[in-house]
Amino acid sequence: MQTGLRLAGEVPVIETERLRLRGHRPQDFAGCCALWSDPIVNRYTSGKPLPPEDVWAKMLRYRGLWAMLGYGYWVAEEKASGEFAGELGFADFKRDIQPSLDGMPEIGWALVPRVHGRGYATEAVQAAIAWGDEQFGERKTCCIIHPENAASIRLAEKCGYHEWQRSVYKEHDVLLFTR
Repeated sequence: MQTGLRLAGEVPVIETERLRLRGHRPQDFAGCCALWSDPIVNRYTSGKPLPPEDVWAKMLRYRGLWAMLGYGYWVAEEKASGEFAGELGFADFKRDIQPSLDGMPEIGWALVPRVHGRGYATEAVQAAIAWGDEQFGERKTCCIIHPENAASIRLAEKCGYHEWQRSVYKEHDVLLFTR
């Protein structure tokens, strides 16, 4: 059993040069809705815009991960402006996928298109991984990426992930990466 995880419900704040990673708040709802309704973001995730009630459920799930597991998702906000830039973090979604991801925290990220290409994803994911290395110790982490999402594949590889398996999740081909 892993020790050293944060107390249930406590969401750490991580500061990088340009970003603040913090827990979700009700005030983030509009930013989250904009993120998950954007066709660029959804192209490699759900394939369609998420309705507001699904976005709200996602936000509640992210906060619940912290309460249940001691890790979860953060909001990434620009420090200079305070603007919502996206979401990222670790989860255990109990996915019905083979091979099983049991025991491996799964990292994921989604940033608003206005910040794409500016290095924010690398900055945020590297900060999350550094936090995860302290919390998870030698435990492997993983991520699931659509095979055509070249930007996320490059980011995962830049951050030390390597392709482990190809699989199918909810009738879609996916690549599984581990670190």
